[in-house]
Amino acid sequence: MTQPARPTDAANQRSMASKDTGRTDIQRSTGVTGTERTDIGRSTGSTGTGRTDVRTAWRWTAALVLPIGPAAVALLRYLLPYNTTDDAPTIVDKIVGNLDRSSLVLWLAYVAILTLVPGAYFVGRLTRRGTPWLTGIALFLMIPGYLSLPWTASSDVFTWSAGTAGLDPAMITKAAEATHGSTDVAGLVFVVGHVIGTVLLGIAIWRSRIVGRWAALAVAVSQPVHFVAAVVVSSHLLDLIGWGLQAVGFAAVGWAILRMRDDEWQPSS
Repeated sequence: MTQPARPTDAANQRSMASKDTGRTDIQRSTGVTGTERTDIGRSTGSTGTGRTDVRTAWRWTAALVLPIGPAAVALLRYLLPYNTTDDAPTIVDKIVGNLDRSSLVLWLAYVAILTLVPGAYFVGRLTRRGTPWLTGIALFLMIPGYLSLPWTASSDVFTWSAGTAGLDPAMITKAAEATHGSTDVAGLVFVVGHVIGTVLLGIAIWRSRIVGRWAALAVAVSQPVHFVAAVVVSSHLLDLIGWGLQAVGFAAVGWAILRMRDDEWQPSS
């Protein structure tokens, strides 16, 4: 025997029907369905939580930043008016005698300081998926090395300023030779960090297969080539090639990032 509907059930059914009708009226008045609202969210870059999806912009930023730092250092090393193995008086004389060229070198150093650390981070963001430990060690060496770069460039900034002010080169040399201990430590951290760290990062790129192995090899050999050019044979052209190899390898990683889907770069939360 069928039981009569209870007053409470009838009220609930009328309430639900009213809500459905209200939603239908809203969709009818705005002309937007649930499916269309989802499409609008995709087209405007909004996520389901109302936050703007910046992953595409983030990928483009990474791809553009990656080669800038190594390319800036490549040009810097090619235009440097002195050799790394020169003594202090010779370095001062060459900087003071080439103030315009030295100014360009300092600008390139500033660009490198701003972009080398983000570039290393963006590469490590990809390689850590396949080689987490190797990537971690590489970045542990590279990032402190890059962060030490301002200390290593400080003597050139001082020499350029003193030379521009017209101070006597002998007095500039005397002041430049009175370095703080932290500058010597920074130089060691920079050399060890960026040479060994970049080799390890190149191996991580090779093992993770995020780009062609030619790009991984270019990154891995770039800093040994630079070390030979700077310390062994004093060749500015070879130094340009060494850092240029890292710039080309990083550019290849940037191209791989551009070809990724947003979910490959960073899964949506």
